Amino acid sequence: MVKEQIIIGEREHLLLEKHLKTSNMSKHNNEKLANEIKNAKVVKVEDIPAKAIILNSIVEIEETVSGKKFNFQVVMPNEANMKENKISIFTPMGVALIGYLEDSFVEWEMPSGVQKFKITKVEQAPHK
Repeated sequence: MVKEQIIIGEREHLLLEKHLKTSNMSKHNNEKLANEIKNAKVVKVEDIPAKAIILNSIVEIEETVSGKKFNFQVVMPNEANMKENKISIFTPMGVALIGYLEDSFVEWEMPSGVQKFKITKVEQAPHK
């Protein structure tokens, strides 16, 4: 299976590196994130593709087995609010998706086991 290179901004790169050092992720996710960070294309904010998932992106994903769709925005932990469909960048799902492009497939270990998702839509939130 060909591994996709994630594309992240400098801010996301720093956040993910810090998370890797301080989190208690599973061995599977820790190794996957370390590899993704190592091979990531880190770009300036103005060079991030419009369909890449970064902080504040609004995302729609589809679980590949069930076909169930989920919509949410990836935010900093202090802005996370499940009632508003805002998840922290540091949740398993947030960490799994950062840097991937629309139409990519992502495999990540969730509390219920390893799951595969297709990123079906990515939008960038308007700046506040």
